[in-house]
Amino acid sequence: MINCAIAGLGRWGRALVEAARNEPRLRITSAVEPDIAGAASFCAAHGLSPAASLDAVLADPAIDAVLLATPHSLHKGQVIAAARAGKQVFCEKPLALRRSDAAEMFAACRSAGVTLAVGHNRRFWPSMQALRAITANGELGTILHVEGHNSNENSQGITQGWRLSPGESPGGGLTGAGLHVLDGFVSLLGPARQVYATLHEREAGPPPLDTATLAIEFVNGVSATLATIRATPFYWRVHVFGTKGSAEVLDETTMVLRTSGAAPATRRYPAVDTLAAELAAFADAIAGTQPFPVPEADVLATLAAFEAALQSMQSGHPVACHTAYQ
Repeated sequence: MINCAIAGLGRWGRALVEAARNEPRLRITSAVEPDIAGAASFCAAHGLSPAASLDAVLADPAIDAVLLATPHSLHKGQVIAAARAGKQVFCEKPLALRRSDAAEMFAACRSAGVTLAVGHNRRFWPSMQALRAITANGELGTILHVEGHNSNENSQGITQGWRLSPGESPGGGLTGAGLHVLDGFVSLLGPARQVYATLHEREAGPPPLDTATLAIEFVNGVSATLATIRATPFYWRVHVFGTKGSAEVLDETTMVLRTSGAAPATRRYPAVDTLAAELAAFADAIAGTQPFPVPEADVLATLAAFEAALQSMQSGHPVACHTAYQ
């Protein structure tokens, strides 16, 4: 049994606690939350003991691992402190807003001999797993271009707090939603070479009305475009175009395959609890049976492209990605 503490009981932190009920190897026993009074009923319902601070959790020998669902700017200090305390770490995405900070976190965990798992839960969508498989096995031929979109109107309900801060969530919807697509691109294509990005801000809000668009060149020669809108209903699309056909993922379980001379074929996959799946993968990594399926290289490549996109939004020019020169 892996005894865990969770830091952050906002919407996503609570979702992780619920998902952990479906992973018998993890037991969340304590919680760190600034508004612990507001979370009292949730803690009571889930058997969580309020902790005075993250430092108190890290000093507790009964705690084996920490789950971080905290503001992005806190991740670096929290991950490194957890590593020094010998705790396994699961951290929600984005791990950092700068690639260099993420690299320091991985180095600290590697030095301490603990796992650092980053919660890119859409890696576990059955449709995205199938898309990676057919892209890799050559079913689509030579890959030429990829298009992606992730919009999520959750921002319409956010009128205050850190998620509205440009310092915590820069690039409009890119940090909260678009990063899922960017990670999906990296999982399919590897690191990006260059990004040209724009942010169009209609109204500051709250809620904010903005659109972010990216044109990306990957090291392997594939081009890509990405868009994200914060104030429109949920929409997901990752479409891979190759010389033999194209495959378009439209949601967690649906993919449309198109080949010359044939009608589009829709493939559907059984739904899974993706949060429970990533927590199970975290437990596997701790046990040493399987590496966590979001490798360090991919996390760093995604953040390199993300950082380049933010710089491009500011400069108005294409920006080279750090990983292109490693």
